[in-house]
Amino acid sequence: MTAETADTAEPADGATGPGGPGERRREQRGWYFYDFACSVYSTSVLTVFLGPYLTSVAKAAADPDGFVHPLGVPVRAGSLFAYAVSASLVLAIVLMPVVGAAADRTGRKKPLLAAAAYTGAAATTAMFFLDGHRYLLGAFLLIVANAATAVAMMLYNAYLPQIAEPDERDDVSSRGWAFGYTSGALVLVLNLILYSGHDSFGLSESEAVRICLAAAGVWWGVFTVIPLRRLRDRAAATARRDAVGAGGSGWRQLRATLADMRRHPLTLSFLLAYLVYNDGVQTVISQASVYGSEELGLGQSTLITAVLLVQVLAVAGALAMGRTARVYGAKRTILASLAVWTLILVAGYFLPAGSPVFFYVLAAAIGLVLGGSQALSRSLFSHLVPRGKEAEYFSAYEMSDRGLSWLGPLVFGLAYQLTGSYRDAIISLVVFFVVGSVLLARVPVRRAVAAAGNPVPERI
Repeated sequence: MTAETADTAEPADGATGPGGPGERRREQRGWYFYDFACSVYSTSVLTVFLGPYLTSVAKAAADPDGFVHPLGVPVRAGSLFAYAVSASLVLAIVLMPVVGAAADRTGRKKPLLAAAAYTGAAATTAMFFLDGHRYLLGAFLLIVANAATAVAMMLYNAYLPQIAEPDERDDVSSRGWAFGYTSGALVLVLNLILYSGHDSFGLSESEAVRICLAAAGVWWGVFTVIPLRRLRDRAAATARRDAVGAGGSGWRQLRATLADMRRHPLTLSFLLAYLVYNDGVQTVISQASVYGSEELGLGQSTLITAVLLVQVLAVAGALAMGRTARVYGAKRTILASLAVWTLILVAGYFLPAGSPVFFYVLAAAIGLVLGGSQALSRSLFSHLVPRGKEAEYFSAYEMSDRGLSWLGPLVFGLAYQLTGSYRDAIISLVVFFVVGSVLLARVPVRRAVAAAGNPVPERI
């Protein structure tokens, strides 16, 4: 090891180390702030502003038939944003296993986290220059920022089993999500003030949107300094350090990781359950605005307010579900949240058109279970990861979260195509929560934790 590594590295055997509980709490507080830093990208950029704005830029550059021609390929302007998101996920799927393997082999997650975070922040800040007909620039920056987000989150998540003792992880993970939703709501409020009052600020609508996009990148970059100052690298196991010197490649390590995961079938069983129910969660979030506008006839201001309501209540929901998990365990709490998700879809099916109040009630219910189900899924998975392989296993988790959530939108689209009803489309998503619940209920999590070689918490 270099002198710097020797000074900063910790043993690879979990959260304990010479720093003691006080130092561990300091790391945890720093860890929360990465979610605080990057969540504004997901909320203000990806969910609210970039999709409509990039589409408008592409339409301005389109030919009379409504097509743009990136690299000579005809693409309908309205599809550019979706295609760019898909391309970013493909890039993320390629990068995450390689970066995760490198992080675990070297024990140097922090430099890789810094590189991914600041690549994403820089690309997001550069969206300020997305004007006129620069749709290619917008698509490129979106691909870079979204892929960087996925890689950075994979590394960030991999710190959880190293900075928190087994009995702490539900609370620590929930607080991280709460920090993220807090910043997402705060920045969204500021952005909506600027966007709604752009005339009074002497700005055009385009300038206001570009400032909102760039401000998210600046926020991301500034607050990333806190976790980078407080998190510490852990020394890799000797065998894994030697693998680097032996010339092991990231893809060779990926094959080894997949083979290793087959030796932990209970961990894979949890990942399968998570893949199914998380696909349902992500589809509800991505299609809720379409359902609200097309089926319920609600205006853009109502939809944006609903997004803000989800962000605010997700803070309380994440913290409340974290406390509930202390009493009933993470698995039971997640199963209860999946039952609530199912009831939300049933209620959404019967929601009357043109009634924003009922839509807000549904948004509030989503907010209360959204953060908690995500936070507890992350903390539960952290118990199922063999020590020293956190980043590699969390690359598979992150791919399940971001790279493989395509089946839900497909089912939603097919249901609408076959029935012509968004109500039938939204109720079709119930299957993901029912099947996911059944698969999760069948996972013996205490045995899975022990099989991964980790201490079994009193409540899980």
